[in-house]
Amino acid sequence: MAGTDRRRLPASGGPAIILVEPQLGENIGTTARAMYNCGLTELRLVKPRDGWPNKKATAAASGADTVLRQARLFDSVEAAIADLRHVYAATARDRYMVKRILTPRRAAAEMRQVLAAGEASGILFGPERTGLVNDHIALADTVLTVPLNPAFSSLNLAQAVLIVGYEWFTSGEETPAEQLVTGHSQPATKEELLRFFGHFEEELDRSGFLRTADKRPGMIRNLRNLFQRAHLTAQELRTLHGVITAFVGPRDREGAPPLPASRPKAGRGRETASRASGKV
Repeated sequence: MAGTDRRRLPASGGPAIILVEPQLGENIGTTARAMYNCGLTELRLVKPRDGWPNKKATAAASGADTVLRQARLFDSVEAAIADLRHVYAATARDRYMVKRILTPRRAAAEMRQVLAAGEASGILFGPERTGLVNDHIALADTVLTVPLNPAFSSLNLAQAVLIVGYEWFTSGEETPAEQLVTGHSQPATKEELLRFFGHFEEELDRSGFLRTADKRPGMIRNLRNLFQRAHLTAQELRTLHGVITAFVGPRDREGAPPLPASRPKAGRGRETASRASGKV
């Protein structure tokens, strides 16, 4: 349907749309078109297979060039979400993770509240053929799923972005059903959370907790999901860093040997010995 009116001021802003390893330039272009239809202008690309920029993307965008010109390129999902405080992962498959699952409509209302509070958010979309891998979903706070025919819920990339974008565009301003009051601290960015994961998992490796190689990836994902659900603030992460450092102790920080076991006081020891022999 034709509906371009360049005399009108375009909508802009909204959550970042993050395409993870998109395969075809045409799909990036049609995604940009779907985004611009819904007033979404921040496109992030993680390792597009056919390189960037891409002439086929420009052709398929059908006038949504402004989205493509502003698109940002990243080498990893972690880098693409580092400055965000809330990340949603779009997937149609059950990943058997303990995650909140929202419809695009419910997520749109939540994202409006998040952005109104000055907290950046983004939505991850996986490659066309396989979708997001579990390790990428583990980095997200919430799973976003479109309720469709359970026997056939496959969407192409631009379709998925358009449905999510439409719900965002039509959601308007709504009072959220849930709020998290963080006081003087701010919700942690993904960069801060990833730094904590690195610190935590390093010490778990050194302690031997993650010693079973085949179980290690699943254990890490479970632990990361636990902290993701907590909606930690930057101050809480600093506290957790301190807790880990305190548990590690001076042995690792200063090379000091462990403290010797305490010995009973001399008088107490004689008293115990006397009682054991039947003497008072």
